[in-house]
Amino acid sequence: MSHEKTLIVIQKMVKVPPPKALLLFNSSTYEGLHHTPHSIAFILNHLLSHDMLPQAQSLILRLISGRIPFYTFSPSSFIPQLTQAHFSSSSTYAPLYETIVNAYVHSHSPDQALTFLHQMIHKGHLPTSNTFNNLLCSIIRSNCFDKAWWVFNQFKIKVVMDVYTFGIMIKGCCEVGDLTKGFRLVTMLEEFGLSPNVVIYTTLIDGCCKNGDVMLAKKLFCKMDRLGVVANQHTYSVLMNGFFKQGLQREGFQMYENMKQSGIVPNVYSYSCVIGEYCNGGMVDKAFKVFGEMREKGVMCGVMTYNILIGGLCRGKKFGEAIKLVHRLSKVGLSPNIVTYNILINGFCGVGKIDTAVRLFSQLKSNGLSPTLVTYNTLIAGYCKVENLTGALSLVKEMEERCFAPSKVTYTILIDAFARLNHMEKARKMHALMEKSGLVPDVHTYSVLIHGLCKTGNMKEASKLFKSLGELHFEPNNVIYNTMIHGYCKEGSSYRAFRLLKEMVHNGMVPNVASFCSTIGLLCNDGKWKEAELLLEKMINSGLKPTVSLYNMVYKEKINV
Repeated sequence: MSHEKTLIVIQKMVKVPPPKALLLFNSSTYEGLHHTPHSIAFILNHLLSHDMLPQAQSLILRLISGRIPFYTFSPSSFIPQLTQAHFSSSSTYAPLYETIVNAYVHSHSPDQALTFLHQMIHKGHLPTSNTFNNLLCSIIRSNCFDKAWWVFNQFKIKVVMDVYTFGIMIKGCCEVGDLTKGFRLVTMLEEFGLSPNVVIYTTLIDGCCKNGDVMLAKKLFCKMDRLGVVANQHTYSVLMNGFFKQGLQREGFQMYENMKQSGIVPNVYSYSCVIGEYCNGGMVDKAFKVFGEMREKGVMCGVMTYNILIGGLCRGKKFGEAIKLVHRLSKVGLSPNIVTYNILINGFCGVGKIDTAVRLFSQLKSNGLSPTLVTYNTLIAGYCKVENLTGALSLVKEMEERCFAPSKVTYTILIDAFARLNHMEKARKMHALMEKSGLVPDVHTYSVLIHGLCKTGNMKEASKLFKSLGELHFEPNNVIYNTMIHGYCKEGSSYRAFRLLKEMVHNGMVPNVASFCSTIGLLCNDGKWKEAELLLEKMINSGLKPTVSLYNMVYKEKINV
């Protein structure tokens, strides 16, 4: 019966143009008709023969997702059959393959798309560059750059590639940090008779900046200018941001001025970069001046730009102005988001105003926002700063009730708080709880534990923990070394402090002034003037300036001997 109904639908579709035929097909589908391979093959051929590729692709997407009921066939078994000669005419064969490949790309199934692309090329049909580009994009978005690289090299002489193909692959190279391949692709692009456009240069400049090679990025920018490739807003912005990230403020601000002199109006990203840099440098007044210029130019900004300014005001301890700016958000049709509240809470916690931070925490929840792990950790750190561990632990309990598992950061904050208050037993228990929850402590976690043990004079346990770092494949940082040296000096172990200080220098780190002074002083007290003199030389060679009293101590001891 179903076969007969399908046959009737096909007979009706034959007599009408493709749009009406598609309407008949869809209406019969909605009425519950189970289609056959013939009815589906007919409508697809009908659509493809009239260049209705988007409609054909939409139909295949519905097949893939199972939204078209079948009679005995499943989509996975039927779609390969569609490409058989008896189901497809020669004129629609290539478009059918393209449609299938693009449908699988749109359904986030790059492996299936690749299978059909293989078949298509094997049977002598070339995909358009657009189809090939869509597949490459899909593979890269699936975090499979190596596979995309293989596909690109496998088919580069078999398909028609355009500048967008190379652009997609260059962007992929930059995302995985492989600039060597990116530059190799530029050479290949030129060998194909194509010229890199502004998008490709901007992608490479961005990749160089993210890789920390801002000077290479600048060379590329200058090359663009020589070749007559005009930089756009994004080109200037990524290079400007790259300079700022490397601490090259002057070069970054000069790029901003060059951008405006070139007649290019900065966009919201460009302005936000400049505003952010001024705020980071404590120049909030200049940041607001740029913000004013931005508004005068009619560049619309979102809450992100306001958050940068609010952060700058909080770092400058201008909390009243920060709150006023938050209130101004509603006047421009914006609302504070969770980042806004996190910035404010962090600011107030930083100056010990925990009550205000808690009020803001309650306010964000009443405004329909959900606290994030960052919110909880910030407020927990705020409670610990004012030595209110009851409040901190209460917040941890609330976190868990809201299905937020304490993170490595949460545990480290609490361990540090207990250690600073000389509650080393509780700090150890917190450390054990952290490991029991499956979290692996990092160097910072061990640093706070070692600091607590050294502070309480338990150098034996501190030494054990310090030695265990190597077994755990952690490299002690300068904070840990200085803490241990100070602990040994406090204990009166001049030999251990001296040995550790030499080890620290050997590992390429510079001990702080306190470590040098304490160790030299202790060596002098123990009558070890040669070792003290050696350390004094190391201190001077490290660029640190000893005090007159330290010089006198060493040479007085030397004379006495």
